[in-house]
Amino acid sequence: MKKRVDWRLLSPFLYSFGLLIALGLIGVPLIQKYWVGPRLAQGIQPDFRACGWAIVGIALLSPVVGTFISVHLLRGHLTHLRLLTEASRKLGEGDFENVKIENSVNTLPEVETLGVTLAKTAEQLESHFDVLSKERAMLSAVLSQMTDGVVIADNEGHVQLLNHTAERLFKISNSKAQGKSIVEVLRHHALIELWEVSQTTKPQTITIEIGTDHRFLQVVGIALGEALPGRTMLLLQDLTQTHRLETVRRDFISNISHELRTPLAGLKAISETLLDGALDEPEVAKKFVIRMDSEVENLTQMVNELLELSRIEAGRSNFEFRLIAPCQLVRDPVERIMLQAERVGLTLELNCAEDLPMVMADPNRIAQVFINLLHNAIKFTPTGGHISVNVRATDRDVIFKVQDNGVGIMPKDLSRIFERFYKADRARSGGGTGLGLSICKHMVEAHGGRIWAESEEGMGSSFFFTIPIKNR
Repeated sequence: MKKRVDWRLLSPFLYSFGLLIALGLIGVPLIQKYWVGPRLAQGIQPDFRACGWAIVGIALLSPVVGTFISVHLLRGHLTHLRLLTEASRKLGEGDFENVKIENSVNTLPEVETLGVTLAKTAEQLESHFDVLSKERAMLSAVLSQMTDGVVIADNEGHVQLLNHTAERLFKISNSKAQGKSIVEVLRHHALIELWEVSQTTKPQTITIEIGTDHRFLQVVGIALGEALPGRTMLLLQDLTQTHRLETVRRDFISNISHELRTPLAGLKAISETLLDGALDEPEVAKKFVIRMDSEVENLTQMVNELLELSRIEAGRSNFEFRLIAPCQLVRDPVERIMLQAERVGLTLELNCAEDLPMVMADPNRIAQVFINLLHNAIKFTPTGGHISVNVRATDRDVIFKVQDNGVGIMPKDLSRIFERFYKADRARSGGGTGLGLSICKHMVEAHGGRIWAESEEGMGSSFFFTIPIKNR
């Protein structure tokens, strides 16, 4: 492109030299003709010499004045260029907020064009940067809120990203994990193998168990390909709850099959015996009929417990709440069980202060809870043992406690005894469906309380549940 010359920069010099030429070509002859000549004739030649010196002085001074004016103009142009340079530097650093570009009518056209271009560039870059920042914030929020874990690593095995779920699973923060070896972060050979295989093949899926808390994960390895070349993502879905529910289902099938098989087998044996001739002996037949009635009663109890649990879990079970003293809740079921405890050689003691605060409860449902807990205590406490029922109050709740000095509960069973259909090993020989404690749990929770157990194997067990105090 052809360069343009800004004549404004040369104007002081042109003016100075033009003045000098004008003085030489026009001024001097005129002075000589109209002023110097007559004066010479009049004998004032000294004045002519003074005028000549003045002309020479003006001629010499004009370039100096022009140079001063030019320097002043150049200084303004350079100042504007420095401002543009500073603005360019801030653009390069991404500091869009502090970029200031001022237009000046006294600067060069090229500099002015550059300033306009930089201003437009700054606006466009800031707009694009805002869009990218919003997209990044959105992606970051999605990753943070995902319930699945996300791990991204490069092909050299360096971790690039962990989301919050992955941080919890592997017990390391994203900032500490970045740049570390994937082997050091994941610490599981199956995950490392999945990462290696996923780099060169289609997405792969495995199911593993990790950690001391035995979490079950379904992990998908995906090479990110064109989206992020040289990166592989592991997507980890926590299936611990699903696995736990599957375990409960298997336990239920096992327990219910066992409990159904026992009475059904007894009924079949009795019916076959009766058909084989026992009906002809009234006394023997009566004993078999009584046994059949007992087995049918067990089956009926099992079905009723299943139906009751189903209604409670579905929220279709009716509760009749009323304001009642805690001792009234516990006294009736304890008296009903007292004779049964004495019959097997156990002592049953009740400790309940009459001045405890009132609670809102369904007496019949709480009686069911106590009877279930007391039956279990009697079942697993040897002859000569002791069972106590204690009631006390805190600032917010009334706490009921059923304690025995029986065989206790194994640690592996203690955390699961309130699950549906779960039966501890100690209970398998004692009958029951494994639904009683689960029903107790749901009934207590329907009252706004909670239930838990404490036990040491061979040292007895303590079952606690709470009911909130009714505010007066």
